[in-house]
Amino acid sequence: MKILSTFRFIGIIALVISFAVGCASVDSSKPQTSADAIAQAKAAIAKAKSLKWIWRDTEKILKKAEGAAKKGEEAKAIKLATQARDQANLAIQQYHHEKRVNRGIKPISGMMESYTVSKGDSLWAISAKNEVYADPYQWPLIYKANSDSIKDADLIFPGQVFSINTSPAPGDVQAAIHHARNRGAWSIGPGEGSDRSYLAMLGQ
Repeated sequence: MKILSTFRFIGIIALVISFAVGCASVDSSKPQTSADAIAQAKAAIAKAKSLKWIWRDTEKILKKAEGAAKKGEEAKAIKLATQARDQANLAIQQYHHEKRVNRGIKPISGMMESYTVSKGDSLWAISAKNEVYADPYQWPLIYKANSDSIKDADLIFPGQVFSINTSPAPGDVQAAIHHARNRGAWSIGPGEGSDRSYLAMLGQ
């Protein structure tokens, strides 16, 4: 979208400020050792847990990182701990985004009604775009609206055209966010069982 409306500008500024505040005490620098990476992950997780907004698998990933560190697998430990830290930071960002929405700041206007998939896209990345939902956690809304053409939410193809629901019901938005936060890891293969359960719950 080329022209920012007043509400969009306010919304973006609020999101940036809220994210900065939410993550101010969390170290997001590049870790040099597994000990540094694990310490950063623990700090981020502690912050997310204090907000009662933690992803289902984050602490499991941290435990794997700690196990790798004990075995001397430094690179693996750093990679896993950094993943856990980043997930916790995203959870913190989502928490403050939800608070912003609940305070009544209007959503971004000028949303797209359809989206053509490009190489490298994912439902998560598409949903995060400002002209879509400006929130990656709302990707299940796209999955729901296009369940006839998306067989596996982890696997979409360039050239696919997805319909975008520009006015989802508040309950649908909350259901989508809840599913996105609790679904589990992304992996290409047979459709995630929880995705099918999500559709079934909504009567799809």
